[in-house]
Amino acid sequence: MTIGEICGLLGGEVQCAGDPGREITGAIAGDLLSFIMGAAKEGSLWITIQAHLNVAAVAVLKDLPLIIIASGRRAPDDLAERCRTENIAVLSVPQSMYEVCAELARRGLDG
Repeated sequence: MTIGEICGLLGGEVQCAGDPGREITGAIAGDLLSFIMGAAKEGSLWITIQAHLNVAAVAVLKDLPLIIIASGRRAPDDLAERCRTENIAVLSVPQSMYEVCAELARRGLDG
């Protein structure tokens, strides 16, 4: 699935478009930045409730092209701006992390 397809599927607010045509190869969910740094695979999307500037740094480090911020949280201006600069898509959704993971798994995206 592409970033654009995932954003369309989940709804919510696209805060940064990134590259809508980029293929997503997997998913990881978590809020502990050190866990994501150690476990995330390049090209995966990241589901979190974290919404601060360090999220962009981890996404750049691990080449995570899509950050989904769950539970109605939004990226603050500094995070959104950094993600625009780095061409990382940011999607803010009202669903919980669990609901997002369940929907993506139903659609065949591996964790």
